[in-house]
Amino acid sequence: MILPIYVYGHPILRKVAKDIDASNYPNLKELIDNMYETMYNADGVGLAGPQVGLEDRIFVVDLEPLADEEHPEFKGFKKAFINANIIERTGDLELIEEGCLSIPGVHEKVPREERIRIKYLDENLQSHDEEYNGYMARVIQHEYDHLDGIMFTDRVSPMRKRMIKGKLTNLEKGKVSCDYRVKTV
Repeated sequence: MILPIYVYGHPILRKVAKDIDASNYPNLKELIDNMYETMYNADGVGLAGPQVGLEDRIFVVDLEPLADEEHPEFKGFKKAFINANIIERTGDLELIEEGCLSIPGVHEKVPREERIRIKYLDENLQSHDEEYNGYMARVIQHEYDHLDGIMFTDRVSPMRKRMIKGKLTNLEKGKVSCDYRVKTV
């Protein structure tokens, strides 16, 4: 089932999500399937619980559509991250453009560390402690930020933030134009 994606300005996007008792989450598999379906419908590569109105620490990522000769490591990279905790961020800050399904029409360069180490449960409730770098690390950090009530626009330079203020204000007022189902304030 395709869920509405909550848009910038909705209070749920600023809440810190809570760990879930995944072993006692009645429809966890269905939720994960719905999150993937919602993400694909909006042409995204990641989607976090708060973006679909949940206060739960869960996000999904699928980089398979981006796999090519230059990025074979994306092949088969489809994961759910439950109760994730980034325990280490290392490397240089890389400034790369990002967008977000909750902030349609806005793309900005965002500084992020090039490597992370993250602990999480997968959709089968198996525990993982893994390291990622490059674009994989960036996408995971972006989705992880949603669990802490952080939007990518919070990480852009003050000058760029002033330049996009009008677009963000329009989103807060419910002026949204995109090809997928959304929920505004």
